[in-house]
Amino acid sequence: MKIVTYNVNGLRAALKKDWLGWLKNVDADVICLQEIKATPDQIPEIALLEEMGYEHYWYPAQKKGYSGVALFTKISPMHVEYGCGHEDYDFEGRIIRADFDKVSVMSTYFPSGTTGDVRQDFKYRFLDDFQLYSDKLLVERPNLVVCGDYNICHRAIDIHNPKSNANSSGFLPEEREWMENFINSGYIDSFRHLNPEPHHYTWWSYRAGARARNLGWRIDYNMVSKPLEAQIKASQILANAVHSDHCPVLLELDV
Repeated sequence: MKIVTYNVNGLRAALKKDWLGWLKNVDADVICLQEIKATPDQIPEIALLEEMGYEHYWYPAQKKGYSGVALFTKISPMHVEYGCGHEDYDFEGRIIRADFDKVSVMSTYFPSGTTGDVRQDFKYRFLDDFQLYSDKLLVERPNLVVCGDYNICHRAIDIHNPKSNANSSGFLPEEREWMENFINSGYIDSFRHLNPEPHHYTWWSYRAGARARNLGWRIDYNMVSKPLEAQIKASQILANAVHSDHCPVLLELDV
C-alpha cells in the first residue's frame, strides 16, 4: 500500500504545474492532501482524477481559499470521517480520515503559529486536543497512519539551522516536546525510522533560493502506529516534486 502525504499549497495552482502527470507517475494507492484551498466544484480536472481510478473525499475550510484537506484513494474505504468533532478545527478543514480493512489513514493539516501569538496559542490548543483525539482513536483504530503537515520540526536534524531558528514557530521547545510525547504515545516517525541521515527536508521558504540550497525544514510526516511497525516497507521524501513550497513524502506499507 503506497501512501503519500503532500501539502500542495493550493491544488488549483499545483494542477497548473502538471500535478496530475506527477500523480500518475507516482501511482499512490492513497494520497493525503493538505492546504487544498479549494472545493471540488472549483476543480474541473476531477473527471481525469476519476479516470485514473481515484475516489476523492474533500474537507475544505469554510473560509474560501484557505486551508482544507482531502483524500484521494484507489482503494474504496469502509468509512470516511470528516473532521474531529471540534468546531474550531473543523471550521478550518484540518482533519479527514479513511478507514480501510486493515488500516486507517488520516490527512491532517496542523495550524501554523508564524503569524503571531494568537495563532500560536491556537496551535497549542490544537496540539493538546489532537493528542486527546489520537489517544481515543488508537483504541478504536489501532492500525493508524497519521499523515500530514505538522508544522513542527521534531529534532535539530530536521531543520537546516537549528540555532538561528531556536525561537521560531515550528521549532519551539514546547512544540518539539509535544512531538516527542506524541510519538511516544504510540507512533513511529516512518521516515526517520528508515532514514537516520541529515539534510532531508520537506518544506523550503520561497525566499533567498532556499530550496536550491536545501535550506529547509522537515515538517511533513507519515506517523505510523506501533502495531504497524513490522509493515513499514519504505519511506522516501520526493524532493523532485516542485508543485508547492512543500514536497510529498511516500510511505509503503506491507498490508
